[in-house]
Amino acid sequence: MEILHHFLNIIVDYAIILFEFMGICVLIITGIKGTLNYFQKSPYTRLDLAKGMAMGLEFKLGSEILRTVIVRTWQEILTVAGIIVLRAGLTLLIHWGIKNEEAQHEIKEVINNNK
Repeated sequence: MEILHHFLNIIVDYAIILFEFMGICVLIITGIKGTLNYFQKSPYTRLDLAKGMAMGLEFKLGSEILRTVIVRTWQEILTVAGIIVLRAGLTLLIHWGIKNEEAQHEIKEVINNNK
């Protein structure tokens, strides 16, 4: 049983690293694309940035959820829970911003099509 527990910890550790790495890569790529779109004056810059940040945060949130598998003390559990709550809150705010931005773009397209 101890071997299985040790093997599970190794798998979770590598999965956490992978999810963290993917989240960071998504955020960096999104930032670079956002910078390019900003200088090209794309009207979708904010929307693309928000979607990329949401995706990056989803990977980071996944790593924190996996981290709950290997925590041992109540202090670690509370720390991980706090991080999960903060990241989930940020994700909700970003998704709310995405919905508002998409609605604004739809209104602009309707106005432009009616002209």
